Amino acid sequence: MDKSLQNLRVKIFADGADKAGMLSLNSNPFIKGMTTNPTLMRKAGIKDYEAFAKDILSTVTSKPISFEVFSDEFPEMRRQALKIASWQKNVYVKIPITNTRGESSLPLVRQLAGDGVQLNITAILTLEQVRSTAEALNPAVPSVVSVFAGRIADTGRDPAAIMRQSLALLEAQPKAELLWASVREVINIFQADECGCHIVTVKTLLSQCDSPCIGKAGRVLLIKINQGAKDSLVTEFSSMVEAQEWVEDEYDSGRLAV
Repeated sequence: MDKSLQNLRVKIFADGADKAGMLSLNSNPFIKGMTTNPTLMRKAGIKDYEAFAKDILSTVTSKPISFEVFSDEFPEMRRQALKIASWQKNVYVKIPITNTRGESSLPLVRQLAGDGVQLNITAILTLEQVRSTAEALNPAVPSVVSVFAGRIADTGRDPAAIMRQSLALLEAQPKAELLWASVREVINIFQADECGCHIVTVKTLLSQCDSPCIGKAGRVLLIKINQGAKDSLVTEFSSMVEAQEWVEDEYDSGRLAV
């Protein structure tokens, strides 16, 4: 079956904290939403979280965008979450499934969901966490459940099987979307699509793929979405193999970060 970006069902979200890159990608019709987090912001040298977010939101007014709380204490997480949620209607609040001490965030998730906050529950690694998250969410409020599929694959397990099971666990949440996070290679985008995931987030992506390995000879548009990236990097290749080799060479040389 032929596949290209145009006929993928999965929505591609850009993950970063570079203002110029984010605003450029906001105008790209292939990018359906955005995410960021405090770590990316620190690396980008951002000092004022709220000022940066509101600056971005003055342009990103319709596509969904996630901003994460940065406290490790649940009462302060709640305060931050309510404030972030008030910034704009297209904002989702990212809440990690646990804090750094391994304490569950689910009681907070349940409170915020009850308050009508659009949530993005992130850093999920297990089916039990997906199941518990599904039980805590509000079926009347849009939400995102972010499973770190790439990190699951790093442990030798098949993330595709886990993502399919996660979808089944979310059946009682009609407004919840399953997100494939931690993309490691281009094939993950197509795996996420085949699994039925609603969203895939990428820092570096091949945003248009028409190549022999997927049924068409064509062109690959490579967009670098890393923090600190000032321009999109556009390169044409004759095949997916050539594209993959180029990406590997750039990564190995340190010129391309994933």
